[in-house]
Amino acid sequence: MPLPIDTVLLRMGAAVVTGLILGLERESRGRPAGLRTTTLVCVAAAMAALLSEFWHAGAATTGAGWRPDPARLAAGVLTGMGFLGAGTILRQGSLVRGLTTAAVLWYVTILGLAYGAGYIALGLIGLGVALVVLLSLPWFDRLIGVERFASLTLTTALGDDTPSEDIRREIEGFSVRVLHIELEHDLQLRQRTLKFDLEFKQRRAGEISQRLVSCLTQKPGVLRVKWE
Repeated sequence: MPLPIDTVLLRMGAAVVTGLILGLERESRGRPAGLRTTTLVCVAAAMAALLSEFWHAGAATTGAGWRPDPARLAAGVLTGMGFLGAGTILRQGSLVRGLTTAAVLWYVTILGLAYGAGYIALGLIGLGVALVVLLSLPWFDRLIGVERFASLTLTTALGDDTPSEDIRREIEGFSVRVLHIELEHDLQLRQRTLKFDLEFKQRRAGEISQRLVSCLTQKPGVLRVKWE
């Protein structure tokens, strides 16, 4: 027996609202997957769950010996979601961005499946949990001083013989921990490049980057300073 149209509209409407709410949070943070992406993902997942239910009910009505597995379509949706989520993850030097956005896309797919299957209350509870995590935990991260990672590339003239350990101690004077140093000499351009992998407190990221870059650019022989 097909579902009443009001039931279908309720499930689809819940998916639309959920996608818009979580998409707005991502959009406000300038993430690549925003309003349109999360809304479409959530609605598509809800449609997949509805289709699975329709096919199952149709097979039961016709009395066919074959019975479709309602979980198979949902599993296929989640598998395909993995490829879309992977496309939002970007690596910039030592910094990896987009993991939270990928998790939101995967999460909103689960919520869409819940709505499509008729578990509206479960989906709303999941939406509430997501909002608490996305809106409250960043503030908590700043409060406890979460560690952040970055890389600093320093290019000097090849004749500059300042030991890398001296530069390392100068960098660590800004309350930064140097995790790793890479050294490269370009004989053609006559340049020396040092790359430092850094660790520091999240709440001081802006202050540290500005002060450190400003200090290093004033050193004799320094050609370029890059923070990423």
